[in-house]
Amino acid sequence: MHTETKFFATAAKGIETLLAQELGDLGLQGIKEGRAGVHFEGDLAAGYLACLWSRLANRILLPVAEFMAADADALYSGIRDIDWSEHMAVEQTLAIDVSVANSALTHSQYVAQRAKDAIVDQFRDRLDQRPSVAPQRPDLQINIYINNDLVKVAIDLSGESLHIRGYRTRGSVAPLKENLAAAILYRARWPEIAREGGGFVDFMCGSGTLPIEAVMIACDIAPGLARSYYGFMGWRQHDESIWRDLKAAANRRRAEGLENPPAVFGFDHHEATLQRTRQHVNQAGFSHIITIGHEDVFTFAEKIPGAGLIALNPPYGKRLGHDEDLEPLYNAIGRVLKNQFLGWQAAVFTDDKSKGKAIGIRANKIHSLYNGALACKLLHFNIVEDEIFKNYRLPKMLADDALSEQSAGFRNRLLKNWRRNTVWSRKNDVSCFRVYDADLPDYSVAIDIYYCRLNDVDSLFVNIQEYQAPKTIDPKKAQLRLREVVTITKDVLELNDENMFLKSRQRQKGAAQYEKLASENNFHITEENNCQFYVNFEDYLDTGLFLDHRPVRRRIAEQSNNKHVLNLFAYTGAISVQAASGGAASILTLDMSKTYLDWARRNMSLNGFNQSQYQFKQVDCLDWLSRPDSNKQYDIIFLDPPSFSNSKRMQQSFDVQRQHGILITQAMALLADAGVLYFSNNLRGFKLDQALLSEFQISNITAETIPQDFKQKKHIHQCWQIQHLS
Repeated sequence: MHTETKFFATAAKGIETLLAQELGDLGLQGIKEGRAGVHFEGDLAAGYLACLWSRLANRILLPVAEFMAADADALYSGIRDIDWSEHMAVEQTLAIDVSVANSALTHSQYVAQRAKDAIVDQFRDRLDQRPSVAPQRPDLQINIYINNDLVKVAIDLSGESLHIRGYRTRGSVAPLKENLAAAILYRARWPEIAREGGGFVDFMCGSGTLPIEAVMIACDIAPGLARSYYGFMGWRQHDESIWRDLKAAANRRRAEGLENPPAVFGFDHHEATLQRTRQHVNQAGFSHIITIGHEDVFTFAEKIPGAGLIALNPPYGKRLGHDEDLEPLYNAIGRVLKNQFLGWQAAVFTDDKSKGKAIGIRANKIHSLYNGALACKLLHFNIVEDEIFKNYRLPKMLADDALSEQSAGFRNRLLKNWRRNTVWSRKNDVSCFRVYDADLPDYSVAIDIYYCRLNDVDSLFVNIQEYQAPKTIDPKKAQLRLREVVTITKDVLELNDENMFLKSRQRQKGAAQYEKLASENNFHITEENNCQFYVNFEDYLDTGLFLDHRPVRRRIAEQSNNKHVLNLFAYTGAISVQAASGGAASILTLDMSKTYLDWARRNMSLNGFNQSQYQFKQVDCLDWLSRPDSNKQYDIIFLDPPSFSNSKRMQQSFDVQRQHGILITQAMALLADAGVLYFSNNLRGFKLDQALLSEFQISNITAETIPQDFKQKKHIHQCWQIQHLS
């Protein structure tokens, strides 16, 4: 086998991105998300490492062949062309796992039989002997995947699903697989909470999967360390010395991690279940760490010291038979969280996010995950007294006599801005604008106005973004001020709760900047410069339309006639839409996020721009600029990179201050002689590399690109017009 090879880690639906991040954190290379899994590259040790350390993968596959087969004879021939003596001896056993989709060969068992025949016949013809089939724990586990008649054959290094850790009694059935439990804990930020000294509680722990996985993560214990069987152990190319070294290193890390374990608690109302829980905890070696107790959620009275994470997987209506039977249960969960766990974080895994409303606490983030084929939601809660609201999105309104004296100043400023900006927006045909931006230090929020068509009527929507308060500010005071903001805004603008949205804006790091806050999928249509755009007030921190870029978009629309346009870090494609409206000859729209690129396509289609010259590509723009897929020259390039990013989906981390020089230089290599590059960013205190001034003709056009409604905050972005020296 070559020193470097390609592997594929299979994953349950919904956790591919998490798996890619995990494999990157393990130091593996060539990571690329694929259908139902993640590709990676490396030597044999890389494949073993993934088997030993991945908490999320199902299987680690080593591809050995790929060919087309539209019928059984072609399948037989392709399988027989592989030299199976490289992978097994004739006296060994084999098993074949098959998955088929969209192909002429439709029956997986028949495919497995024909593939087995091809392998057995090869050995019989060569040695006059044949290997045997062993459905359970064979020496060689073979994986065959067929899609559109393309056959992919791989050695399954894991042998059996990696969710089998070795601590659960074989044959026992759990409603939550171990790798799904790990995904829940990753999404709930348990690794960070554990590093900060937080504890863990599951007061509906069932057979103990979440508490055990929580200990393994917090104590740096390889999830596959206790397994007695892997598919590579009987494989002919197995290198025992590599595996022995990896296990020795993992044992050392386990011993070090167990020196300072977190406080972990598991409770359940069913004593028979708890007996199995204790057995699993003992088999994992965590009986001295995990406290197991008999408690019913309806009468739960434990007081757990400190703070940390509560993670729960309550019963689904699908399992009990009636969703309506569960409302009292979710009410009880809410009571326990509010009465016993103030100051904690909570994550509740459920088949229906509407059940979260019965908990009585606002979910501040929602993730989609799958439990088998069942689409589920992971609801995240901050158990903070002031966040326990009656309304699902907004804090409880304050009565007039509960408003502070200072709130009168906020009311007056908001009313003044509203009247002034409303007149300006009507005069300039602006449908979305900012009406308040932390004008008063005690009321540190941004308030944006959106007029959207709803049932053929222009309806007013308001998006309130709370800026993160300094640590010196009393959190209770900050929460009171926020409730005053919502109460007064609703009154001044005469709004319904359904048209008000509240978010907290703070610095986003890594993959967090791409994560959804929720999955409501409620899109509204607004207008700008004779174009229409989809905006979303619930699912993301930003709505899909950066209001401060309004003048830049108009400028590009005016300059795009018959021009070739490149839109980098395109987000939802608003620049592309305006360029198309201006008559662009071609537009290439690039972004790393499939979600945002699909949004960009929808925005273009909404305006009737479906022509073939308008192209979209999902790429890491940093990587693409370093090696563009063509030498095409563009007349207009828009470059608006993030300030920072360490997303695992990018090939490298990025800091706009440190790397903008090379980024601009690479983009300018694609700019036509008479073209123009617009470079923008919103990093506070950004300084342009002065060395660029000798290479290009650069004009600072920030003042021209800050719209009227953002004049109060001139640092909202900086923008330069860059051209080649004449």
